[in-house]
Amino acid sequence: MERDLELEHQDTGVRKYAYEFDYIHREYMWRAFQAFLPRQPGARALEMGCYRGEFTRTLAGVFDDLTVLEGAGDLIVAASQAVPAHVKFEHSRFEDWAPPGGGRFDAVFLMHTLEHVDEPVPLLERIGGWLAPGGRLFLVVPNANAPSRQIAVKMGLISHNTAVTAGEYEHGHRRTYAFDTLEHEVRLAGLDVMHRAGVLFKPMANFQIDRALEAGIIDRAYLEGCYQLGMVHPDLCASIFLLCSAGSCGLGVAGNPASRIPE
Repeated sequence: MERDLELEHQDTGVRKYAYEFDYIHREYMWRAFQAFLPRQPGARALEMGCYRGEFTRTLAGVFDDLTVLEGAGDLIVAASQAVPAHVKFEHSRFEDWAPPGGGRFDAVFLMHTLEHVDEPVPLLERIGGWLAPGGRLFLVVPNANAPSRQIAVKMGLISHNTAVTAGEYEHGHRRTYAFDTLEHEVRLAGLDVMHRAGVLFKPMANFQIDRALEAGIIDRAYLEGCYQLGMVHPDLCASIFLLCSAGSCGLGVAGNPASRIPE
């Protein structure tokens, strides 16, 4: 059955698609990216999945040449109204798209999106072919081993750390990654891991953090402490971050150069 990308990002009766914590979390992702951003003039960037354009606006402040690839048309409408006019939008499923004119990118941002993809390894292979020489993939996914999730498992709310809950599935999740499974798929796709990190130690669920902030139980100083602690314990963070480059061996899924997706 074909997926309806226009429905998957809608809030449901039991679960929001995006909590206030998600927006705060993106700020910490951006901090984690800073040391690795391309600095050369005219650098080209691709954002894959934009939601309503909050992070797109951040990227647009850095990249004069920014393309956004999004599968939901209503999200493109919302995001395009929130960002500068120089941002270019492409409405397509990831699996069907190729850069116009065969262009390549110095930075590709795939954040909290790979877990939604039906076939992640072929997509990662394609992205490897879209990277310019020296280009980098900024890959971030939710972490199966976040303490909030491990506590939910011990409470019997989730069957196991890497499970996909009914609410997550309704919102388009197809898998839940830990460092080992994410790195395995990256390497199967012929990409090299240049850097690995966690982003923001996460002691509570998203909705609990939202409520704690609203009640004044925690504040931004507390979240800053969580960010700093996440540097010490990356496996216990809300998200895991891999910085990837096109693999030096050029091998695809089967370890065969011919299995690379054509550029």
